[in-house]
Formats: sequence, structure tokens, C-alpha cells
Amino acid sequence: MPRQYRSTIALLALAAGLGACSSQRFDGPRVRAPAQQAAIDNIAPAMRSGAVTSAPLAPPPGASAAPDGAPIGAQASIAPPPASNVIPEPVVAPPPAPPVVASGRASVVGAWDAKDATGASCKVTLSSAPALDLYKASAAGCPNKDLAKVTAWDFRDGEVYLYQQGGTVAARLRQGGGALDGALTKSGASLALVR
Repeated sequence: MPRQYRSTIALLALAAGLGACSSQRFDGPRVRAPAQQAAIDNIAPAMRSGAVTSAPLAPPPGASAAPDGAPIGAQASIAPPPASNVIPEPVVAPPPAPPVVASGRASVVGAWDAKDATGASCKVTLSSAPALDLYKASAAGCPNKDLAKVTAWDFRDGEVYLYQQGGTVAARLRQGGGALDGALTKSGASLALVR
């Protein structure tokens, strides 16, 4: 910016500041000194009206381009990109993720169909309600006497333990896919719980 414009801007800023000080809001009207009025009168005619142009600023000392390698000012382009007849390719959504098989205590809570080695089946429900150090369980319609007496359960080290009244372990089962597979403790006969 040429020196004369900088000094003109500085004088305008000074005049505006002095004008604010002479506001009637503070102490009443103030009269400008003749030197102040002359400075203001000299500034106004020096201002010229003309076309406003813009150009990119030169890089700071020691730098030659913008960080992305483009010349300074190239990032601030106002012109829209030229229209083209190229049709953009549709965005294809990624395939859905396979269902995650949950594991742990919360994943086994609920109603199960129990099937023993003889093919007999019944309902076993594993509750989330606490029963001392275990959780409540119930069995309904089980022909196997050991399974019919199940009243509690627990999940430890990846295994489901079914307990009878008094704390006897009736069965141990391990998660496999959406089922629980294992055996009855007393007889060793296989047992599966499926949803």
C-alpha cells in the first residue's frame, strides 16, 4: 500500500477517535480546535474514488508457496468450477457387518429350549434377578429329574453353570454360536440349550 494512503487512513482513524471524544453523550458539546478541523478538511479531498482490485499477497519472507504447494491466493478462488457433462459415480454403501454373536452373562439371559441326550425337551429360563451369589433360574416340563430341579445359574470363565437347590451343579454348558452345549453333571449325558 503506498505511503500516502497509509497516512490518510491513519489520519482518518485519528479524526474518528477525536470525533468520538467530542461526543455530547459524555460532557456536553465540544468545539474542535482549528488545527483538527483543518486536518479533517485536508483529508477528505485527498480521497479518490476508483475501481477496487484484489491480488494475492506476496508470501512472507522465507516462504514461496502455500502449504499445499499452490501459489498464495490460489485457494481463495471465487469463480465456480466449469460445468461438465461427467456424471459422478453413485456412492455404494459398504455391505452390512455380519451380526455379532454376543458373549457373556447378559447374552444368555432369557428363555431356552433344553434338549437332553434322549431327545426330551423342556423350557429353562435364566433370569437376571440375583439370588445370593448366583442368578435365579427355572425349569418347566423337564422329564430329567436333575434338570427339573434347577433353581439358579451363574456364568464363569465362559461357561454357564446350572444349580439345583442347595448348590449342587446340575449342568455345565459352553456358548457355541447361538446355543449352549454341555452335559449334565451327574450322568454326563449331553445337554443343549437353544433359543
